[in-house]
Amino acid sequence: MPRPRKKRRREVTRVPRSDAALPEYDRGTVPEGLVTRRQLREMGLSPGDNEGPVAILRCRLCATRPQWSCRHPTRGYLLRVDLAKPKRTPTLAQESALDRAMAARQTCGQCQRRFYICLSKKLGCCLECFDGTPVDPSSLMTLPAPAVHRLAA
Repeated sequence: MPRPRKKRRREVTRVPRSDAALPEYDRGTVPEGLVTRRQLREMGLSPGDNEGPVAILRCRLCATRPQWSCRHPTRGYLLRVDLAKPKRTPTLAQESALDRAMAARQTCGQCQRRFYICLSKKLGCCLECFDGTPVDPSSLMTLPAPAVHRLAA
């Protein structure tokens, strides 16, 4: 019969809030001009010239312990909005390269039909080619009709 395992308590290194490397703010008390990466993304901005976080957004658990610095993985890092830059837009070459890569993942190797979802690498083809399961027509991409030249002769 196996012995029961002993529970080991993880050592918690507590740092007084006054000795923390970065200033810490509770939710709702963050000064104007500091936001998280997720909030920057929602604004259509990238971190830009931010060298790193300038403050920490404390987790909800640490809000009950104002004397200790927040060490939990749920804490957020705050960046300055004035140093953020607009997100870059991809070039046409980048977009076409991404489309070719997605087409390779979405195209059946046997029937050469393209789907809206990525196909299984394990099967190597769509379900209809693998075992005869009918495919929903709404899951197929319809290719645009080839351009017909209508030149006046």
